[in-house]
Amino acid sequence: MPLVKRFSKIKMTYWLVLVCALAGALVYRLWPMRQTPVFADAKNVDDSYKHTNRLANEKSPYLLQHAHNPVDWYPWGKEAFEKARKENKPIFLSIGYSTCHWCHVMEEESFSNPEIARLMNDNFVNIKVDREERPDVDRVYMNFVVATTGSGGWPMTVLLTPDIKPFWGGTYFPPDSKFGMPGMKQIIPQIARAWQKDREKVIASANDITQQLQKMVAVAPDPDAELEKASLMKGYEQLAASFDERLGGFGRAPKFPQPVNVNFMLHYHHRSGEKKALDMVLTTLQQMARGGMHDQLGGGFHRYSTDERWFLPHFEKMLYDQAQLANVYLDAYQITRDEFYASVARDILNYVLRDMTGKDGQFYSAEDADSVADPARPDKKTEGAFYVWTDEEIRRTLDERAADVFSYYYGVEKSGNVDRDPHNEFPHKNVLYVAHSTEEAAEKFNLSQQEVQSLLADGRAKMLKAREAHPRPHLDDKTIVAWNGLMISPMARAGLVLDEPRYTQAAARAAEFIKTNLYNSQTHILTRVWRDGRSDIGGFLSDYAFLINGLLDLYETTLDIRWLKMSLDLQEKQDALFWDKQAGGYFDTTGTDPSVLMRMKDDSDNAEPSGNSIAALNLLRLSQMTDSRELRDKAEKTLGAFASRLSQYPAAMPQMLVAYDFHFDKPRQIILAGRPGAPDTQAMLREIFARYLPNKIVLSADGAVGQTFLAEHVAFLKSVAAIDSRATAYVCENYSCQLPTNELSKLAELLDQANKTRD
Repeated sequence: MPLVKRFSKIKMTYWLVLVCALAGALVYRLWPMRQTPVFADAKNVDDSYKHTNRLANEKSPYLLQHAHNPVDWYPWGKEAFEKARKENKPIFLSIGYSTCHWCHVMEEESFSNPEIARLMNDNFVNIKVDREERPDVDRVYMNFVVATTGSGGWPMTVLLTPDIKPFWGGTYFPPDSKFGMPGMKQIIPQIARAWQKDREKVIASANDITQQLQKMVAVAPDPDAELEKASLMKGYEQLAASFDERLGGFGRAPKFPQPVNVNFMLHYHHRSGEKKALDMVLTTLQQMARGGMHDQLGGGFHRYSTDERWFLPHFEKMLYDQAQLANVYLDAYQITRDEFYASVARDILNYVLRDMTGKDGQFYSAEDADSVADPARPDKKTEGAFYVWTDEEIRRTLDERAADVFSYYYGVEKSGNVDRDPHNEFPHKNVLYVAHSTEEAAEKFNLSQQEVQSLLADGRAKMLKAREAHPRPHLDDKTIVAWNGLMISPMARAGLVLDEPRYTQAAARAAEFIKTNLYNSQTHILTRVWRDGRSDIGGFLSDYAFLINGLLDLYETTLDIRWLKMSLDLQEKQDALFWDKQAGGYFDTTGTDPSVLMRMKDDSDNAEPSGNSIAALNLLRLSQMTDSRELRDKAEKTLGAFASRLSQYPAAMPQMLVAYDFHFDKPRQIILAGRPGAPDTQAMLREIFARYLPNKIVLSADGAVGQTFLAEHVAFLKSVAAIDSRATAYVCENYSCQLPTNELSKLAELLDQANKTRD
């Protein structure tokens, strides 16, 4: 069950003191397990609850997974709220997502259990929410659960009053009390009795809790807080203090990839020259790529490692992880020119194109951790079944010599290599990880390194083909705008960084899909989700901000002015929908949905970066591209809204520190005069993207509509032209430019010089 680390220790203490003072007595009252459950004998429950509930009309894969539960589930909406008010029942809110392992466990154990379903249906109005479709609803109640219990995760279970105010919550609960955890059969009668006997107290407590939560989630800027470069060093020091020197990564097990941390560390290294920052990044990226958290056969990364050495993963794969990790591996390759990092980036992108891309170019959301282990029992799924191997299975697939080399290199043991298996999920199974180097394998088997590499490549291909015959994990095939925006970025960049245009073409296809299906070109409004048609869920801040970021990268790599124009239109709509005129920065939601109790600003960069962190960087880039004082002011106000937070605990917002880095830098404008797509223009683009230049913008003086549009914003661009009809580069700072050049060697010299002159 993934934990949610949304708050710094300082902030968490503040939350717990204030909220738990209100909630503590109530939670304590509901927690004891002394009373006898209403239904002590499951044999007394008939089969009448085996039916199709209202979730069958939904498109969300997660909701559809629960459409045949005996629980009378409702989707989040008026029908459920009205029923709760009419019958004066509490709401049982369950939030999860379709590839969540513990969500599956709770469904199988509890929500498919007729006895528990009867309890739930008799005492509550039951609502299911897909947290990926409705992050606004999830965030409100996750704040409550984290504040009152100290941690959070999915599945999330929250009890609400009929007016949707929370009064009790947690995460996964077993059907019966065990291991110190209360069970559903005990929890439900307790809450039902409390509601019947102490309803007014429960409602009063929920009202007080909600008021306190609303006060505490407000991000109010400190008028005395200033934007300080010192926050960059402080953020570096805080992250460095949690670094695992031996195995890489930040913090202890379970270890998450945390690409926002890696991204900031690379920016900090670039700014300061601090070698340790780069060493921490490279160690982390190497260790992750060699571990079982990296799918050694099929590519891509699993969600997180349950241990400290990146060996045993939680096996689900999320699009947002692939996107961010591909970006930082591309960055590492630009810095080091070490093919290792390029190969990992390529591995991630190829996986996404093969397994997570729709026929129209859209990117899907996730693949499940669970799959069928035994085809004779198709109803029984287990964690990681698709990815793990017995020694016998490997030897049936490969010849003896190849199997010996493959097993040695990937750490395969005859009896299985999973030492710590508390739930007995992997008996005699092997998780593939890089246990030895090719040099060690060559020495052990008296082969050349080239022979070892050839045997391994052939072995991986055969093993992957064999794996494809296994029952696949469930694919969540919904398209989320925000996550597609994240994925467009590395796809666009990789086409130039790796000199493989197919990646940039894939980025453009995904952008076209969103433009056609999830974007209103008249109003510039986004819809968040597509699955068999668009949903009725409007875009949130993250959808606008992440897509703008991806489109800016797509513009810089294709020089197609359509993507810059769309970015500016989206930015204007984002400002209209989410901008906080009083305090600066952006709310996560529009504030127009009365079913969302709180209008919040996310002030932490977690598995996904905060919408405000990405928005601040977008504003800075767009202000450079259009020389807009208004956009610069908005960027500074957005940074200022979080200045107090960053002065105290900057490591909570490493992606916002990336925007800080841009703000305090002297960004370069690189203007290419020439026809987009022409070989000489492409050669210059490849030269630019061959190096790590994080705080730059690339503009096209194409002599056509693109240049005309840009010249309306930056008059200087009217006179920019190619020299001798050859693509020409202008490297500028504050639009004061070096002498233009159409020689690649001279461009490389100018770029390297710009890279060294840091303030």
